[in-house]
Amino acid sequence: MYMQQIQIETKPNAKPIKFMVRQKSMAHAMSLLFTTVVLFGVAIFVTDAVHAAPPNYLVILADDCTFSDLSIYGGVNAKTPNIERLASQGLTFGKAYVSSAMCQPCRAELFTGQFPLRNGCAWNHSACRPGTRSLPHYLTPLGYRAGIAGKVHVQPNDSFPFENVRGFDSSAVREPTQSHDLDGIREFMTRDKSRPFCLVIGLVEPHVPWVMGDRSQYPVDKIELPRHLADTPKTRQDFAAYLAEITYMDGQVGQILQSLDETGQTDNTVVLFSSEQGAQFPGSKWTCWDVGLHTTLIARWPGVIAAGKRTDAIVQYADIAPTLVAIAGGDPSDSSYGFDGSSFDEVLRGGKMTHRKFAYATHNNFPEGPPYPIRSITDGEYRYIHNLTPESLYIEKHLMGLLGGSSVHNAYWSSWMATAVENSNTQKLVQRYLMRPTYELYHTATDPAEMKNLAADPTCAQIQKHLRDELDRWLTSQDDPGIALDTSEAHAATKRGQPIFPVKP
Repeated sequence: MYMQQIQIETKPNAKPIKFMVRQKSMAHAMSLLFTTVVLFGVAIFVTDAVHAAPPNYLVILADDCTFSDLSIYGGVNAKTPNIERLASQGLTFGKAYVSSAMCQPCRAELFTGQFPLRNGCAWNHSACRPGTRSLPHYLTPLGYRAGIAGKVHVQPNDSFPFENVRGFDSSAVREPTQSHDLDGIREFMTRDKSRPFCLVIGLVEPHVPWVMGDRSQYPVDKIELPRHLADTPKTRQDFAAYLAEITYMDGQVGQILQSLDETGQTDNTVVLFSSEQGAQFPGSKWTCWDVGLHTTLIARWPGVIAAGKRTDAIVQYADIAPTLVAIAGGDPSDSSYGFDGSSFDEVLRGGKMTHRKFAYATHNNFPEGPPYPIRSITDGEYRYIHNLTPESLYIEKHLMGLLGGSSVHNAYWSSWMATAVENSNTQKLVQRYLMRPTYELYHTATDPAEMKNLAADPTCAQIQKHLRDELDRWLTSQDDPGIALDTSEAHAATKRGQPIFPVKP
């Protein structure tokens, strides 16, 4: 009888496994070693096979939440422990963007992998072109079940054939929001474990009306307002209510992630959280300023995506669908998909540090107000904006007006107008919102509130030309008709399923 050390080499660069065995003979020892290696090899094969299986997808969307109001992007007010925890477990994108700072166009972009001009949803409260495809069309052939809970807000139904999953309010303007129930999403997650799932949960906070959450957590005199907002008592009251809804939304995120844990599928689920476009304050939603177009994006995939990391890779909503297709085993570069975006799978896995060179944006103001078309581009450091009709006055009816005796959800605007005469800073913010120059250029890396327009600065002329030329190239590739697109006729035609401006296939 003697003791002998046996060493097994597992994978390249992996630490070998060593253990001692008591043997009667060398032949016996070799027999045991062979059996051990075979069994260990089977175990490795099974582990790799499980890891190689397509993961589930859980996509959680907030509604009208300015990215910079979250602590993970430097926000100093909102309490968001669940979003912070998720960021500590995954990868946070510092330069993620939507192509249109309005709910319907940006969601259509996310689900289709196409920019607004290509999928046809280039206005709010409109529709995509007939025949447009989205995540259910892309993922079902790859073996997935695709469902959506909560807010949908995309049309036509044939283009977005998600299974409807119960449990979350689908209306962003209900007052108050209906209470949510997690049973529906748990049932969807666990119904058929032989097939991976893709579940989108569209939360409706912090979209107006700001009526959910505990406002007492945010005393109005303690709030630090962003620079693009005028400091009036009513603005502080509304901003406090908005912050309370962010915290309420954060609580929902925590409950959803806990439900995923309870199903036992956390380790094989890619979780994406995004905040959509900016909030319904002047300078955010319905604009091409960075505060409106910049979005939150956090990605978690245990064992694949490194935890607690950040990336400055530029990505857009149009890149998300191709990424999910790639991870699922499809080839998003296949022309049959018709994607405008491209997969950032390698960024998620840590193999690449960059993705896009530029992120593009459009705004067509009708029917949210009179036509006011805007086009924009960013390289992640500078943002260039072209206002196509600068001679017009910019008007957004929800933010600035009162519709048919409905409750005033944005009463802060009238307080801006009332105090502009006595407060020079408020006057500048009102003028900035209503009266826009033809060209705007901001160094968003050092001026995130975009208060200093560099368009006339000769030292920035080359930067502006570089961005303008690239924006013009992209608009040509998208068959953008420009001013003619932002009209009631073009909007109505698209809603009827008969768009009047064709695009190249």
